[in-house]
Amino acid sequence: MGDNERRAEIGAGRRRLRAFGYHLIGYFLVMIIVVPVNLLTDPEQPWFVLPMIGWGAVLGIHAAFAMSLFRNLFRR
Repeated sequence: MGDNERRAEIGAGRRRLRAFGYHLIGYFLVMIIVVPVNLLTDPEQPWFVLPMIGWGAVLGIHAAFAMSLFRNLFRR
């Protein structure tokens, strides 16, 4: 692997981690709003759990992608 290829790979890894960080921050910001709204408006129906689990699953897949765990599946 050449020096340019290695730099490109490092840059791609940094972009994946940065994108995951933005995704993670967005998830927590939305959950910080959704959970109290649900608990204040309708505490008997905890509907906030569904988006928390659904989005959390997608976030987990994004984390695996950011850590290059799917590297062999999507190799060019």
